[in-house]
Amino acid sequence: MNDQVQTSLLERYRRLAEISRNLASTVDLNILLGRITQAAADLSSAEAASILLYDDNKKQLYFESATNLEEPLMRGLIVPVDGSIAGWIVTHKQPIIIDDTQNDPRHFAQVGKATNITTTSLLGVPLIAKDKVIGALEAINKHSGQFTKDDQELLMDLGAQAAVAIENARLFQQSDLIAEMVHELRTPLASLRTASHLLLRKNV
Repeated sequence: MNDQVQTSLLERYRRLAEISRNLASTVDLNILLGRITQAAADLSSAEAASILLYDDNKKQLYFESATNLEEPLMRGLIVPVDGSIAGWIVTHKQPIIIDDTQNDPRHFAQVGKATNITTTSLLGVPLIAKDKVIGALEAINKHSGQFTKDDQELLMDLGAQAAVAIENARLFQQSDLIAEMVHELRTPLASLRTASHLLLRKNV
């Protein structure tokens, strides 16, 4: 490894450490996902990046965040586990580098048709939290050359941290929802208690 490559790699790991702190600073899921995809594109010098989350009940993947897709379009994109690169990543829990995506039999072409975006090369890693795969993080179309093993290692490190951050944000959302539901339940109960108390006072 020459000095220039080593310096570049060290700078990218420094950037990864900075990104890690940035991810830990929010529990807002939408903000978090946006930061992860942008970081993935930056670290791998890719044209774009996306996160697909896995729905275990429906056995489907769906786009949750992407640097190159508007939200209304992104929300309608469903990717099957069978017959897609993201599905392969989730099923095998392994990273993958594809230099010629268009000729890969696992490429799910419907996304390209729906978005009018051509994917020529792809780097994808699984998102795994507590030994459970929750989705895939993909970077597409390297700006110069092909994706490398160094790119893959960086994205694996990012993916590991991202998966934990996503799960924490989800748990926070759930606890927030539970607290809201408890509050909503308490409000009518409090009203009933007040009404009962007033009725009792009238009858005294």
